[in-house]
Amino acid sequence: MRQRTRTVGGLVVDPAELGRLYEQRTSGSAAAYRRVKDLVAERIAGGHWREDDALPSESQFVEALGLSRMTVNRALRELAAEGVIRRVMGVGSFVAPKKASSALLEVHNIADEVRHRGHRYEARVLSVREERADEKTGAHLGLGTGEPVFRSRVVHYEDGVAIQLEDRYVVPAFAPGYLEQDFTRQTPFTFLSKVAPLGKGEHIVEAVLASPEECAILGVAPSEPCLLIRRRTWSRDALVSIARLLHPGSRYRLEGAFATH
Repeated sequence: MRQRTRTVGGLVVDPAELGRLYEQRTSGSAAAYRRVKDLVAERIAGGHWREDDALPSESQFVEALGLSRMTVNRALRELAAEGVIRRVMGVGSFVAPKKASSALLEVHNIADEVRHRGHRYEARVLSVREERADEKTGAHLGLGTGEPVFRSRVVHYEDGVAIQLEDRYVVPAFAPGYLEQDFTRQTPFTFLSKVAPLGKGEHIVEAVLASPEECAILGVAPSEPCLLIRRRTWSRDALVSIARLLHPGSRYRLEGAFATH
């Protein structure tokens, strides 16, 4: 008897089609769970299953593919661990939202990156003020201890979700008017690009745990790993600013490409 097409959370599921797509992957030596992973990943990448769509249940996969529940469960668990899908206990599996990303080897405006993905950008300014450089900050900026320095702390959001806490120090001589800017209307990066055009930049990337205050600001659990980018930028060979950019690991990734010659 022909299996009937079903609808799962708005997603049309045809068991016969799932079975046919899986059978197309039976050649070669790949394990069954790997073929299930490839099938799901390709359906998502091809736009057949979209962000937040409910996936077929384990039982539906088992029935359509003729596999054991253990095999299907392993495939879905690994896809969840890789951030391709998200699993909600007692509810099911869903296509995971794509992580925000930045180019590893380039310096870009985060507002432009968010809008380029077709999402809504917002910012919340925690503080913008003049401070006296401590020994460590002064050394990083080439200033003496106690010299004035501008500091801004801004939270950047993508579709209402915090993706970056920016803590930036700026050499005042290169950024007159910095303290008067509304950084909900333009990012510190945008303003600095106008008054001190970027000449070169430096990134140092590491995995860290956020402080309790940072967890509260970003809305993450204390146990969630975060991606920390320490950035320095120069204009005409003069160091202009240093920034500490903190991202929740579950919401952000870095991308880069290189070529050999």
